[in-house]
Amino acid sequence: MSISGPNLALFLSVFLASAVEAVEAVTIVLAAGTARDWKSAFRGVGAGIALLAFIIAFAGPAISHLPISSMRLGVGGLLLVFGLQWLRKAILRASGFKALHDEARIFQEELEAAAKATKKIRFGVSDWYAFTLAFKGVLLEGLEVVFIVLTFGTIQKEVGLASLAAILAVLIATAAGFALAKPLTRVPENSMKFVVGVLLTSFGIFWGGEGSGVIWPGKDLSLIALIAFTSITAMTLIALLKKKHQTAQVTLPDANLRLSEIDEIQILTEVKSGFIHGLVEFGKFWYDFIIGDDWRVAAGIIFTFVATHYFQRQFAQSWTIIPLCTALLLMMSLRTATKKS
Repeated sequence: MSISGPNLALFLSVFLASAVEAVEAVTIVLAAGTARDWKSAFRGVGAGIALLAFIIAFAGPAISHLPISSMRLGVGGLLLVFGLQWLRKAILRASGFKALHDEARIFQEELEAAAKATKKIRFGVSDWYAFTLAFKGVLLEGLEVVFIVLTFGTIQKEVGLASLAAILAVLIATAAGFALAKPLTRVPENSMKFVVGVLLTSFGIFWGGEGSGVIWPGKDLSLIALIAFTSITAMTLIALLKKKHQTAQVTLPDANLRLSEIDEIQILTEVKSGFIHGLVEFGKFWYDFIIGDDWRVAAGIIFTFVATHYFQRQFAQSWTIIPLCTALLLMMSLRTATKKS
């Protein structure tokens, strides 16, 4: 388990992404336990961890047997979807076009929602709402952690390092959350999300390029250049949007959150409209997980990979296609978001 430059970037990516997801999961569990019933909430946590363990046991060996080129292409695409979503929201928040992510406010809203829910006993669980709320928090936030650990670790052949990063992040966030008995409001989550967005986007470009047949100049060291390129692009866009925001003086409401934030409360909790509605909501989660909140970005990523694969034998600098197209997709997504104001 060596800590080279790419492995250090891998460790930081997994650690920070896992920490952000853990903070959100801890917030949900604290709300379920504080407003409802701690015993039922902890049972939900245990059930969520058990299901995640099953997913790891099933998906881990399956992922390891996939062709490495196909895996890099698929994982690169998904990481670009994740990374560009995180990066876009971080840029909008940093420039003032989107309200800052407030964990204390989210905790209070979830606390109020939990307190209003009717108490029901099911399957021997004294408070079914607390159980399902905690179960949902662990499962849905944990899915991204599992995905990142398995894919990062398998592609870089450092599953142990990726797992260590995730475990440390989850333990630190959980211990801090329960020691303070409140959400981690002092954690600079918006800054963390910006860094994670940069890292996930950079890894997505790197692995997507390799899967498309690109030979990166400098090989693994090119990842450092990609991180620098993505960071400079993002900070430039923040500066430009800040000037635009000063003129417009508007703030987009923080309502366009991923399903893994407040709106996910409806998933796997009490489904008032019946089983079909529950399936629809769960389908929305997977759509968000794979496609994201802007299908044009996902379509653009696929087109970029196809174009790169086509030109990589005819164009010596074909490795420039994915970074440049990614920057254009980010700008397009930001333009759409700011237009909504």
